[in-house]
Amino acid sequence: MASRRLGILLSTAPSHPSVETVIQLTQAALRRGVDVYLYLIDEGVKTVVDQRYLRLMDAGAKMSVCAYGCQQHGVPTVTVDSRVSLSGLVVLSGIIDGCDRFLAFT
Repeated sequence: MASRRLGILLSTAPSHPSVETVIQLTQAALRRGVDVYLYLIDEGVKTVVDQRYLRLMDAGAKMSVCAYGCQQHGVPTVTVDSRVSLSGLVVLSGIIDGCDRFLAFT
C-alpha cells in the first residue's frame, strides 16, 4: 500500500499563529506515517531558519522554499539548510498534484 502524502503551504510571517499550527500538524502527520511536504512562500520563507522547522526535517518532513520569496524578503539562500530545496512554483504545483491532501496557511 502506498503511503499517504500531505502537502502544506505556509505564506505567513514567523509571528503568525499558523507557524505553530503547521509545526503541530506536521508532527502529528509524521507520527502517523504520513509523508509531509512543506512549501514556504511569501513571508513564510522567513521560517526556513527556524530550528523547529529544521527539526521537522530531522523527523522526515521534506521542505521546499521559494527562491524568489527568499530574494524578496532578504533571506540569504547561502544560509538555508542543504536539505531544503530552493525552488519555484513548478515544485509547488507538483506538491499540490502529488499529495492526497493539501492545506494552505495564508
